[in-house]
Amino acid sequence: MRFERLTANKIKIFLTSDDLFDRGLSKDDLWKDSIKWDQLFQDMLKEASEEFNFDFQGAIAIEIFSIQSQGMIMIITVEEVGEGEELLHDGFLEMKVKVEGSSFILYEFESIEEIIELSKRFSQMKLFGGTLYSYNNYYYLLMENFSPLDIDRIIAVLSEYGNVSILSPHVLEEYGIKIINNNAVDTISHFFK
Repeated sequence: MRFERLTANKIKIFLTSDDLFDRGLSKDDLWKDSIKWDQLFQDMLKEASEEFNFDFQGAIAIEIFSIQSQGMIMIITVEEVGEGEELLHDGFLEMKVKVEGSSFILYEFESIEEIIELSKRFSQMKLFGGTLYSYNNYYYLLMENFSPLDIDRIIAVLSEYGNVSILSPHVLEEYGIKIINNNAVDTISHFFK
């Protein structure tokens, strides 16, 4: 389980499939009224609260993005208390949960050779696009705007060459070096035949 503070009132939590498995959970259990899920959620809030000195009192919104076969990302937002509204006390949380699939896939690679081989493979499969970044001695390929029908094929091939990244695209945009924007697979497969 990894935590990342996105803004003053927003935290991202990345749970791998192994994190869920170790606690006897699956993504499908999210839909059930499960004591295990409730305990996991309370543990996550406590850990995030300690790590970031974050106060979870009041209304919170939770967005859950499922990453096929890799785990899930939870974005927890503590809603601002407006004028005339009272902050809820006694440990009460009002939660709004929204579950959806991820609109992007982000993988990290140790070498450019892995990206070249991956791009050749994607090109053969008629899969194109992607933005290539470099950050902290790793390469990152961000895939967006793909057909939902292609997601399983994309993840299967990406997993052969790299590992799912727990970084957000915002971190890469801010701190990484953008090498190729929007058409990394096309460009690399064209120049490295």
